Amino acid sequence: MTARPHRRAAPAAATDPAGRRVTVVGLGRFGGGVGVTQWLCGQGARVTVSDLAPAEKLADSVRQLDGLDLRLHLGGHDERDFVEADLLVVSPAVPPEAAPLAAAAAAGVPVTTEINLFLWRCPARVVGITGTVGKSTTTAMVGEILSRRFTTHVGGNIGRSLLADLPAIAADHVVVLELSSFQLERLGEVAIGPQVALVTNLVPNHLDRHKTFEAYADAKKNIFRFQRADDVLVLNAADAATAGWAGEAVGRVEYFDPAGEPFELAVVGEHNQANAQAARAAAVQLGVDRATAAEALAGFAGLPHRLQFVTERRGVRYYNDSKCTTPEGAIAALGAFAPRSAVMIVGGYDKGVALDSLGAALAERAAAVVVLGATADRIADAVADAPGPPPPVERAGDLADAVRLARRHADAGQAVVLSPACASYDMFVDYEQRGQAFVALVDRAER
Repeated sequence: MTARPHRRAAPAAATDPAGRRVTVVGLGRFGGGVGVTQWLCGQGARVTVSDLAPAEKLADSVRQLDGLDLRLHLGGHDERDFVEADLLVVSPAVPPEAAPLAAAAAAGVPVTTEINLFLWRCPARVVGITGTVGKSTTTAMVGEILSRRFTTHVGGNIGRSLLADLPAIAADHVVVLELSSFQLERLGEVAIGPQVALVTNLVPNHLDRHKTFEAYADAKKNIFRFQRADDVLVLNAADAATAGWAGEAVGRVEYFDPAGEPFELAVVGEHNQANAQAARAAAVQLGVDRATAAEALAGFAGLPHRLQFVTERRGVRYYNDSKCTTPEGAIAALGAFAPRSAVMIVGGYDKGVALDSLGAALAERAAAVVVLGATADRIADAVADAPGPPPPVERAGDLADAVRLARRHADAGQAVVLSPACASYDMFVDYEQRGQAFVALVDRAER
């Protein structure tokens, strides 16, 4: 399997940004536009960054742009930045219906994204990974496995742009990209598909953005729509939501069994075994054998904020799963512990997804439940409505209160697990800040 071009012609300003007027739409509180802004400045573009949020809310992102020759228009949009530009680069968090994009379209200004700019230029083979639950961990696992055989670069939604790495990426390397539905929405503009596309699973998510599950699924399908006949789509054999996708695939279709022969893992939970099976199935497409995959997976320590062990206090183990922003993710985390042995801290920003299944799982397996954030009442009601006697449910005013209440309910031999099942935006800048706050609160707790 070798790298080969498969692309639509890029707008002139995307091909050669030097001297062009480029507006980055959406800097983001956690840096969604930082990497592409730095790269564009390095290419000699005349860059303007526009974001509705004021500078004080974007302080960390702004700090990362110190010293660059650019204009910052924060706290509102100026239409001239969009209609007089040669190119707009849109951050993933900006919805397609945003007014600046409509103004640019009316003026005939081309629009692209950081991922598209990268794919236009990437000389290496690409493994693209998407799904609802487990895609970050699976991406990291794939990176660990492939690095045993190839020079491997890991990026995308997992944490950083790879644009700055382009000079170091060669044709015989492998790039592993985690791709969110937001990043995949505009992939049709480049019509480039990864040589290996992996879909971990699919359940409703981000309905506040996509509105319907069908629209969310349609965005995800872009990961394989632009593949070629000699490419591979890897699907979850146990996932009903993606079962029909094989009939739409352009290339070969392979499957992984999430309950396949288990690997020896340092990370806990059946969901991580499923992630490992997915990762191995992707790596096999590039000729990596099971023994190599097993060796790499055995040394994989997990990612921060993904069911990360924090510490043990008075016989109670604490886990930070702040990256969990879906009910299915929290259910998977709960399943990593024996029934009635985990005190779960759940709740956060409301993305409009159903919480009934989460309530049922918490009612059946949790030792106690602490709810907080915008979805607190919805989750508490879902637990109460589930059949059988419910576990104790406490409402917390903030995360510090939640940790205090959870500690009160946890006995020696049990665990306190922050696995919110919801995004963080009602109380925190992002899931990382939420996870860091949890770790700090646990660290300050009485030893």
